[in-house]
Amino acid sequence: MLASPRTTNQIGLFNSIESLINQKHPLYKLANTIDWKVFEDSFTKHYSEKTGKPAKPIRLMVGLLILKYLRNLSDENVVEHWSENIYFQYFSGEQIFQPAIPCVPTELVVFRQRIGEAGMELILKESIRINKDQDDKGNDAVVSVDTTVQEKNITYPTDDKLYKKIIKKCWIIGDEENIDLRQSYRSVVKKLSNQQRFKNTKYGAKAARKASKKIKIIAGRLIRDIARKLPLERLGLYLPQLKLFQKVLSQKRDDTNKIYSLHEPNVKCYSKGKEHKKYEFGSKVSILIDQQTGVIKGAINFTQPLHDSKTLPEVLEQYERLNEKQATEVYVDRGYKGIKQYKESKIFVPAPNKNISKKQRKRHSRRSAIEPVIGHLKQDYRLCRNFLKGIPGDNMNVILSAAAWNFRRRIILWLTEAIRRWLLTYTISKGTSRDFYLLTTKPTF
Repeated sequence: MLASPRTTNQIGLFNSIESLINQKHPLYKLANTIDWKVFEDSFTKHYSEKTGKPAKPIRLMVGLLILKYLRNLSDENVVEHWSENIYFQYFSGEQIFQPAIPCVPTELVVFRQRIGEAGMELILKESIRINKDQDDKGNDAVVSVDTTVQEKNITYPTDDKLYKKIIKKCWIIGDEENIDLRQSYRSVVKKLSNQQRFKNTKYGAKAARKASKKIKIIAGRLIRDIARKLPLERLGLYLPQLKLFQKVLSQKRDDTNKIYSLHEPNVKCYSKGKEHKKYEFGSKVSILIDQQTGVIKGAINFTQPLHDSKTLPEVLEQYERLNEKQATEVYVDRGYKGIKQYKESKIFVPAPNKNISKKQRKRHSRRSAIEPVIGHLKQDYRLCRNFLKGIPGDNMNVILSAAAWNFRRRIILWLTEAIRRWLLTYTISKGTSRDFYLLTTKPTF
């Protein structure tokens, strides 16, 4: 059920948060720049008006999601920091300081599932809107696009790890359903695991290989024993899980659509040619930025290992959906070779060309600015390792990371402008015109 509307009147002369905080703080300015009514009007349809427990305010939940990615925090940490940080509370719409956590961390999970990918795109669209004062000055929709991999929160997959996890899962199913297994192999698996420790030594490699084969055989035996002894009415509940176990046991080295994780079976393997990291396990992400301002105007996730050129149509469709216009020129790297145009958007791939114009050469060079943006998304905005569950979690994580980058860019421009004005005031007070032109010139990306 929807939460009751909050009063915005000041409760007391000295009780308002707004009277206690620094009104030049970036979070204060950002809170007053975002149009929160857009979220309330759009997300109200996901709540019942009469039945159910009263929900948390929509602005509070959206604010927590933004703060989570702005400060690179987990669900647990962001609600804990909220109870200690007065700026967090003002950003989320509170009028007086609240010394308690705003909600249980799992309520953020429910809220993400409630608004879905469309709600995340609305947050990204709002982050683009607040940066438009820089975009409207001579921008002709020239964008850069590149792909990367957002890794899933899984361990590095090996066959032995997967087989042992299958065995443990079978033990859990047997205990929950009170199944008397023909043999549990608990002590046997423990001895075989000790033998596997010496697989890289001269005298233990042969025994370790035999131990690995034996563990795979034991996993198959337990799966069949569980399937035989489960009651018919309970078999349907565990059938998808048992089929997944069987697929892991039957997959070969050169198979396609392999299973790399039991709890995240949709994870794919990517090789991007990195020297320090040969393989990455997760999903492919396409990022689109405006060349003039550096604002991320498109971010989309792909669950299949597509060629880079096959990802362009979807990210350009998203750009058109979020910005209500089409990109005129799209600059990409040589990994996109094979596509030259999509609708009215011309695709420019670097190639030897003696007749290239100076303007195009500059824009090809400018394309490389997307690389540090992707680096910041990974290191500072939770794109490096995705902790959200399943394919919907992949889609939401990349969109919220992009939105956080845009919000932070707006904050940095405010700070840069404040420093510029201070230097200008200092220069004038000293009565010197040194670097006056540089100080009075507005910063650009």
